[in-house]
Amino acid sequence: MNDEKIVPTDSKKHPSPKNIGGIAGLISFSTILPINIHTSIEEMAVFTWFWPIIGGLIGIFVGTVGFITLNILHLPSLVSAALVYSFAIWFTGFHHLDGLMDMGDGLMVHGDYQKKIDVMRDMMVGTGGISLFFIIAIITFSSINAIPAVLIFWVLLISEIAAKMSLLSCATFSTPLSNGTGKHFINAMNIPLLIVSLIITGIIGFFVLNLTGVFGIIGALFGGYLVAKLAKKHFKYATGDILGASNEIGRAVALIVMIISLTYL
Repeated sequence: MNDEKIVPTDSKKHPSPKNIGGIAGLISFSTILPINIHTSIEEMAVFTWFWPIIGGLIGIFVGTVGFITLNILHLPSLVSAALVYSFAIWFTGFHHLDGLMDMGDGLMVHGDYQKKIDVMRDMMVGTGGISLFFIIAIITFSSINAIPAVLIFWVLLISEIAAKMSLLSCATFSTPLSNGTGKHFINAMNIPLLIVSLIITGIIGFFVLNLTGVFGIIGALFGGYLVAKLAKKHFKYATGDILGASNEIGRAVALIVMIISLTYL
């Protein structure tokens, strides 16, 4: 168990851009793509606001898997959904999934926030982590299964952009610790940058799926905000695990919102 004591930061610090290599580093950090870029977390964090665009890159790969399995191989939708979701969490290196399970373990603990964060940072995975993973996984899997084959690529593309918007929203409304990698991404975000990212992704969502795409982005944004509030209630501060969890939860929320929109609009 990590016995490092929690030291809160008094306020967010906003780093200045240093070099464009931070974007390549963030791509390497977010995926399993073999990009040989040597950069620091601080340099990557400067481009936190750009993360949803990297989500779009991830979405192209995920959406392609969905398109191939449904429209070319003509696999049953259940099989396609299983392959798509498995590819999505594998392609992102299981990083965000790990955060989701760690957050689940922390939420299950009774005690003060120091104890909850200690358990969240523990290497062990408990019932809380497995349960939260199952809840989010079954919602995500079922939602992918419900996507019409003709729209599978576009919905999956937006869902990955939305997942990163959820992460940005969580970072913006969270209070960071002074230790851990999560603090750099949280410190790098503020409301103006969140608005810039929302405008960019909202435009992309509209051109790709009209209002359905916009609703997906906004739904994930709200999901990230709720994760931040939940983290503040239980942990007082946010960590990298919380940010990772917000990515997985945001994707699930975006998919549900888009399925509802496609059904009734």
